[in-house]
Amino acid sequence: MKATRKQHGDGGQVFRITGARTGLAEDVRGRQRRYVISMMIRTVAVILAATLWNVERPFAVVALVAGAILPYIAVVIANAGREQPPSLPSTFVTAPVRPVIGAPRGEDEQPPRDQG
Repeated sequence: MKATRKQHGDGGQVFRITGARTGLAEDVRGRQRRYVISMMIRTVAVILAATLWNVERPFAVVALVAGAILPYIAVVIANAGREQPPSLPSTFVTAPVRPVIGAPRGEDEQPPRDQG
């Protein structure tokens, strides 16, 4: 979720949080989802290995090895650190500076000449 908060007034500072990481609850939910999917694939692989053991033994061995390795891979993926934002956003974005209008010149004053 990306949000921007603007502060109007004399300060003119704009706070930007578009580069913020996802919330902790959403991050945990995503990890749990990946873990459950990995464990479902492991369960299918073990059941397939048991079913095909007397029919197609090489395929059953591959499924059994996959079923043995998947828990380790699933735990490593689930315990991996939170993702890092692509780049850290600047905290403050300065408001554009408005040009200053000069004081009016008197009638007897001449504009400066170009010396070029």
